[in-house]
Amino acid sequence: MNPAIGKVPADVPAAAADTYLSNLKTATRGTGRLFLFAGDQKVEHLNDDFFGDGIADDDADPEHLFRIASEGAIGAFATQIGLLARFGLDYPDVPYVAKLNAKTHLQRPADADPRSLAWATVADALTLRDRGLPIVGVGFSVYPGSEFESEQFAQASRICIDAHQAGLLAILWAYPRGRAVTDEKDPHVIAGAAGLGAALGADFCKVNYPGGAAEDFAEAVRAAGRTRVISAGGGSVGVGEFLGTLHDQIHIAGASGNATGRNIHQKALAEAVQMTYAVAAVTNGDWSVEDALAVYEGTKTYQPPAR
Repeated sequence: MNPAIGKVPADVPAAAADTYLSNLKTATRGTGRLFLFAGDQKVEHLNDDFFGDGIADDDADPEHLFRIASEGAIGAFATQIGLLARFGLDYPDVPYVAKLNAKTHLQRPADADPRSLAWATVADALTLRDRGLPIVGVGFSVYPGSEFESEQFAQASRICIDAHQAGLLAILWAYPRGRAVTDEKDPHVIAGAAGLGAALGADFCKVNYPGGAAEDFAEAVRAAGRTRVISAGGGSVGVGEFLGTLHDQIHIAGASGNATGRNIHQKALAEAVQMTYAVAAVTNGDWSVEDALAVYEGTKTYQPPAR
């Protein structure tokens, strides 16, 4: 067993174990750390993240996401199943994670608790895999603290089981949110969300980074046990600041990667691709912030491990 890859969960049938391990190796480039390029904001934030001041014109076209994923150094690209159906066959070299639910940001937590139920099933993702798309996993968001959490948890648990039955990875987005949640960035609350992801059966649990000291984020990593914690990238910040935070998340807190969207795709294509190499250098290559920044600036070259 490759220690970086880990054990096969018991709900993965013996016949699907090799597929599961292959998908995990592919998505993490054999390192056990996932660089998830996040494109699910096409629904979550509608067009706010893709058009406007400070955003490259390239980003207005959803195909920009697929171009970055194909040319860049990502581990896997996560987006809604409809976009995968429209563009995925044109980019057959990209490992995909099919996001099975989403909601917009138009209704605020002060108006109503978040409720995001499945649009599609694991079987639908497998249909895309049968058409030739390299689907390595599925994704699903849950909102602990919402009055609707129980129905979301039931769907999430079933999706994790169904994914494992097919040898796919199960990735959960877990965001404490709703009128009962007084501080969704509380490190202790975030740790609870990471532990929830483990209880629901996720291979990776994506949570928000609480900020502050990276040591505070270590509570979430420990709470998740054998479920690997990855941090959401958050809003757009300077490249050096982003890489520094990412380095601390992984090398101080012990996170198993990142899920980055806006800090990549809001850039023009060539710059966005360079950003993926810089992020991969920290995530999969254990490079320093200074060296990763040099990758972004084009004065150093990083070659990611083969899938």
